[in-house]
Amino acid sequence: MPLLPIFLLGMFPMLLIGLLGFFGLIIFGVLLVSVGLTLGLEAHSEFNEEIIVHGYVRGSERATQVSHLHAATRSAVGLEVVGLALIVAGVAGWLWFG
Repeated sequence: MPLLPIFLLGMFPMLLIGLLGFFGLIIFGVLLVSVGLTLGLEAHSEFNEEIIVHGYVRGSERATQVSHLHAATRSAVGLEVVGLALIVAGVAGWLWFG
């Protein structure tokens, strides 16, 4: 029972890749790139909102905000890189085996 959420989350990509083949891999890559872009934009939006609403704050609070921004940006870039790798792998597989 504890592995049920992991199974349910992993079911969609596995069915997508299994049913659509390399085209499913490309679609999954595009979805990951869109999630990465969305996370990056939301992180910058929250950072700008904090500056607009609360104005300039002490250096320690600003460092915390910048640290959160960099962490969110790094995870967003990671998702974008993985998504692009899946797209390249899907296109290469489609051209090679298609």
